[in-house]
Amino acid sequence: MTIRCVLFDFSGTLFRIEPAECWLRTVLEASGITAPPAAVARWAEELEAAGALPGGGAPRRVPEHLAEQWATRDVTADHHRTLYTALARQVELPDPVLYDALYDRHMTPEAWEPYPDAREVLAALRERGVGVAVVSNIGWDLRPVFRAHGLDRFVDAYALSYEHGVQKPDGWLFRTACEALGQEPRHALMVGDDRYADGGAADIGCAVHFVDHLPARERPAALRPVLDLL
Repeated sequence: MTIRCVLFDFSGTLFRIEPAECWLRTVLEASGITAPPAAVARWAEELEAAGALPGGGAPRRVPEHLAEQWATRDVTADHHRTLYTALARQVELPDPVLYDALYDRHMTPEAWEPYPDAREVLAALRERGVGVAVVSNIGWDLRPVFRAHGLDRFVDAYALSYEHGVQKPDGWLFRTACEALGQEPRHALMVGDDRYADGGAADIGCAVHFVDHLPARERPAALRPVLDLL
């Protein structure tokens, strides 16, 4: 098999979201709300356990009344915001305005950090003439994140779930990305951190390579093997 294009997941693959406590502290400061460090740490831990930080870990337990919304959270922008703010509201914070403010914060480029080898690998693919697409289950436009970090020039196409109304592992989203790059799935490599969602690419004939969803500083070079698979 000849690989002529590479499809990348976003969160946990090319970028990592900021830690929950940093996320919360930034929003509290921007809102002019002060709280003891111990309280901030406790709220952050509870928000993380609730799965309220998009791009972070899944909820330890999805409340029964949110189970259907969780399953379809990336189909539309409204679904995404409604679900994640509902998860956050399980945690009692000092001001109701914080729930929407937390959601808004996670969409900012400052909340995301590229993995250390992301630029190197994307640049190498561009030099080799290999097409690149980002295929993500997400409820908002991540293109500004790529632009702010100077990585947009290495991406040829985006296939985002909320723009198409379909989520990975549905093969339609992967096929859409391949078509945007002018390649057949059998010539594509999907790189992601979710064996269920990203593994769906194999069903339409793509090769698949997995990386671990770790903090950026703990995963300095996991993307480099992609270059050896071409």
